[in-house]
Amino acid sequence: MKEIVLDTETTGLSVREGHRIVEIGCIEIEDLIPTKNVFHCYLNPQRKVSESALKVHGYTDEFLADKKKFVDVADDFLKFIDGKKIIIHNAEFDIGHLNNELSLISKQKISKDNVIDTLELARNKFPGSGISLDALCKRFRIDNSKREKHTALIDCELLSKVYINLIDQKEPIFKFKKDEKKLVDKHNDFLNYSKKIIKPSKDELEKHKNFLKKEFKRNFF
Repeated sequence: MKEIVLDTETTGLSVREGHRIVEIGCIEIEDLIPTKNVFHCYLNPQRKVSESALKVHGYTDEFLADKKKFVDVADDFLKFIDGKKIIIHNAEFDIGHLNNELSLISKQKISKDNVIDTLELARNKFPGSGISLDALCKRFRIDNSKREKHTALIDCELLSKVYINLIDQKEPIFKFKKDEKKLVDKHNDFLNYSKKIIKPSKDELEKHKNFLKKEFKRNFF
């Protein structure tokens, strides 16, 4: 089963205030294992980044000025997520911004039925506890030291690990046939060794016989 772990960064919190997306990051996972398929882009939001958002992600107006607009990447983005469940932390925020961008260019919106919100999973699993991405990383002992700023791809990478823990799955363990064969061979070698019968030589038999005689005399005479 293929799923998409998704995160966005924006110019601010509210779509109603005209805020737009400045970054989209997506990591594809199959059976909970990350594939090599990644979708990532910075976007020119066609408006200024708010001071509060700048503190969160650090993307300046100058940095974003020469980036593509959402309309330029929309088709590739929709193709990447097509037919797959989307994993998002606080989906209401990201889907709200994505659907706003899609509506501005007359594209079909993303259905919330196709989204798994890890914030809701965490809220149900740990009521009354911290459920931010950082708090969940700490709970599950996931190293988030490189998350100095909120960048989409780093957050996707962390969220993919959090998601595995939230649904009570262990991180996938790869099994290699070569390693399995080595273990089988070692086991067979041990069994074969234990079956070996080593016959003593004539000299060893004679020495053993003399040893028994000496022990008998020492103990009974």
